[in-house]
Amino acid sequence: MSESTIKLYGAQWCPDCRRSKAFLRDQRIEFEYIDLELQPAEVNTVLELNDGKQIIPTIVFPDGSHLVEPDNGQLAQKLGLTREAAKNTYDVVIIGGGPTGLTTAIYAAREDLSTLVIEKSALGGQAGVTERLDNYPGFPDGIEGAELADRIVKQAERYGVELLSAVAAESIESSNGAARVTLSTGAVIAAGAVVLATGSTYRRTGVPGESDLIGAGVHFCATCDGPFYKDADELVVLGAGNSGLEEGLFLTKFAKHVTVLEQSDKVAGSKILHNKVSAHPKMDLRLNSTVASFNPDSNRRLESLTVTGPDGETYDQPAAAAFVFIGLDPNTGWLNGLVDLDQRGFIVTDRMMQTSVLGIFAAGDVRAGSTKQLASAVGEGAAVSLQIRHHLESEQRT
Repeated sequence: MSESTIKLYGAQWCPDCRRSKAFLRDQRIEFEYIDLELQPAEVNTVLELNDGKQIIPTIVFPDGSHLVEPDNGQLAQKLGLTREAAKNTYDVVIIGGGPTGLTTAIYAAREDLSTLVIEKSALGGQAGVTERLDNYPGFPDGIEGAELADRIVKQAERYGVELLSAVAAESIESSNGAARVTLSTGAVIAAGAVVLATGSTYRRTGVPGESDLIGAGVHFCATCDGPFYKDADELVVLGAGNSGLEEGLFLTKFAKHVTVLEQSDKVAGSKILHNKVSAHPKMDLRLNSTVASFNPDSNRRLESLTVTGPDGETYDQPAAAAFVFIGLDPNTGWLNGLVDLDQRGFIVTDRMMQTSVLGIFAAGDVRAGSTKQLASAVGEGAAVSLQIRHHLESEQRT
């Protein structure tokens, strides 16, 4: 790392340190993480910066300034992220800045509709933290997820879309086809139409030890955290769907060996990926294997997983880290019953992507019946923009 890199001083047991690490990673900001438990001499740097107090996280920026225990809003402000809208009324407000939301915004802006995108994390969504995309049309050699996300963001900016990041939508009030959206900053934005494109979140196992070890050996993004485990003897991936197999293959760049555990008796991922994993000299795939617990070492980092195998016997699987890819949960909890959801919590729409509330649409991974594929998510973004135009024109006629 160069002197122009942000330095984050922290410790694995510190929840605010884990949150700050996650925020910087989500924003695709390069930083150096300095674990004070592993590098105790660096404590002197923290003491010097904080008038003799050992406070973490302490984050030092290339200009020499630093923040102590910052919340995400303070970090966003320091990084120069846009968090305030220029106006208080827009034709279209899109909640979610992944490929679906950004595509909707591009198409809406091309129709000369004033458009605002609100993203609680980083623009680009899950695509932005995917190591490589090999099945997206137009890129025969594949493309890094971060590069594709950045390209879509730049295209939206070119059409004049307003983009807010590190800002969450907290509630929506709807009346007669229009809506008011309250943001985490306290701002209230009026909209002629709202698009819910909040996507989904990686599911957790819920077994003992998982929550305590998140960021300390339990992870949900191989692209983000895999490099921290260079030359590790063993990494474990949970889940043999496409995501688990892809990320497991990626982790072989760093670890000496990767074991994929799947609780069912078959692989859910594609045959091509299954064949790659089966043939890889640094990988093992074990079916009918269920994790019973994540076990810490004396430093409160992951040391092993207790696994129940096909024969019902349990054993300890050593691992420097475990990466969990066991499915997705829709990001709909904040809606508080505003629109109809299916049994799994995904938003129910008609064929026009209209929700149960007039003027509120849903598209992409958060929508019931979506394919959870990038190409279709982008397609839904384009399709819903056409429905928004029809909605706004009908409202003007009434």
